[in-house]
Amino acid sequence: MIFKERFETEMITSLKSKSRESLLDLAYVLSLITISYNILEGGISTYFGFGDETLALFGFGIDSFVEVISGLGIAHMIFRMKRSDEQRMDDFEQTALRITGTAFYVLTAGLVMGAALSIYYAQMPETTMVGIVISVISILTMYALYRYKLETGKQLNSDPVISDANCTKTCFYLSFILLGSSLAYELFKIPYVDAIGSLGIAWYAFREGREAFEKARNRKLACSDDCCH
Repeated sequence: MIFKERFETEMITSLKSKSRESLLDLAYVLSLITISYNILEGGISTYFGFGDETLALFGFGIDSFVEVISGLGIAHMIFRMKRSDEQRMDDFEQTALRITGTAFYVLTAGLVMGAALSIYYAQMPETTMVGIVISVISILTMYALYRYKLETGKQLNSDPVISDANCTKTCFYLSFILLGSSLAYELFKIPYVDAIGSLGIAWYAFREGREAFEKARNRKLACSDDCCH
């Protein structure tokens, strides 16, 4: 708790001294870090999720890949904001959101069907240890990204950057679903907990898809605190 408070105090103090140009540069770098991290996380999660037969981890990895598409739209918007005070999306960003929304709906259907088959055939993961490790790393990474994005957005008084921060916060919560299901199976071998965890991820994916289509229709990159994209 002391480390958390110190981290946030030092971060806020540092950001307050930055110019608008420096803050926009930071927001852009944070968006690129998010994209790069999701590509790495998606690759590792899908590889081990498939190999260890853990549906929750595999779905978590696919979710990360879909987030990359949305992240590209966000990075593109921040790049445009560096050139002008832009708060509305262009055709590229709108198309990225529509693709993201469609992909999340497909992921939702796939996870629900996968969970049903897993329960029907009584399939159990070989291990969920990788899911534990990845979820812990994701929790720490997403929290740091969320705090930096949020404070940067506040200093800029920018709805798009604050929206991006709120999206990252939801992904932070999503990591807890993976951690909970992975821990429950690894420690107690609770039947079907991996399938239940994948359904939790499916629920978030459905919400993410809905939010993506709503923002594409409104052409505004602003969302409520519980959205992800």
